[in-house]
Amino acid sequence: MRLLILLILCFFVYENFLTAQTLPEQPLSGPGGRNYLHDEVRVTDQSNMPDGFWIFEPASPTRDSAHVVVFLHGYGVLNPMIYGDWIEHLVRKGNTVIYPRYQKHIFPPRTRRFVRWAVEGIHQALDTLRNGDHTLPITRDLSIVGHSYGGALAANLGAKHQEYQLPEPVSVLLCSPGTGPFKGGLLDSYENIPAETKLLIMVSEKDKTVGDRLGKRVFGTAVNTTDKYLIIQRQDRRFKDRNIRAGHNESYSINEKLDVGKRTMVTRRAGKVSRLDAVDYFGYWKLLDALHNCTREENDCEYALGLTLEQAFMGYWSDGRAVKPLDIR
Repeated sequence: MRLLILLILCFFVYENFLTAQTLPEQPLSGPGGRNYLHDEVRVTDQSNMPDGFWIFEPASPTRDSAHVVVFLHGYGVLNPMIYGDWIEHLVRKGNTVIYPRYQKHIFPPRTRRFVRWAVEGIHQALDTLRNGDHTLPITRDLSIVGHSYGGALAANLGAKHQEYQLPEPVSVLLCSPGTGPFKGGLLDSYENIPAETKLLIMVSEKDKTVGDRLGKRVFGTAVNTTDKYLIIQRQDRRFKDRNIRAGHNESYSINEKLDVGKRTMVTRRAGKVSRLDAVDYFGYWKLLDALHNCTREENDCEYALGLTLEQAFMGYWSDGRAVKPLDIR
């Protein structure tokens, strides 16, 4: 009987231990951290046309000028709220985010037009920022981030920025880049991505939507780019109901404060799969923040570049065990 009672007590202690385990929290400071400079986000909506855009600017306090981040959404993600937490994070860190629409509807796709619409949206957004009613854009160290189809477009813009009369991007982050069955915006080679551009390509281990084919193509053909890294984010299935996933849409982080009212089948699906967790804080957010700090101030380069422990680190579970690190090539 005593042995039975002891076993039952051990069972409940173990169950409580598992229940108490939590995912890594957002760090207080540093790349990906919550040491914010601004309290609010100012939104400008000029998205009524497929070459339209949204602008998100830092406010409370306002700034005279701010660095520009071009954020290229995935296929059908016509509501910025789907990446809302990340956009808010970037803006509260002091960046102005341009979010080109580049699609009219989900169907018909007409993907051959995506690049032109994205480029026109960026130019119009920059003109709007220079009209005297906005925070002046700093474009000498432009950064571009793109998810899914937006990742394919980001790689295209990086390689052909001169043709599109865009500023040369100093940093490019591709998040699960791919186009599925469509071909619009794809290039045979990405050798024209500038040598000085710092290029990070992050693919997910369990991406069943586009896989890693395009990510590997960009990495393999960007032969003139000195600082380039192929990063594989792996799942960490430590507990049944709490795990680090590694699917196609890990960059989703819904924030209803940035809801612009557009609803599609993608919006509905995003509501089911969106999660704010270590993949954001120690993955996408950390890497892009570090790229910004490195290219603008020569700080925190070890968090984005160099095959370092800081670059691969994904935080700790609440019991002190490290989350499975990023696999960097």
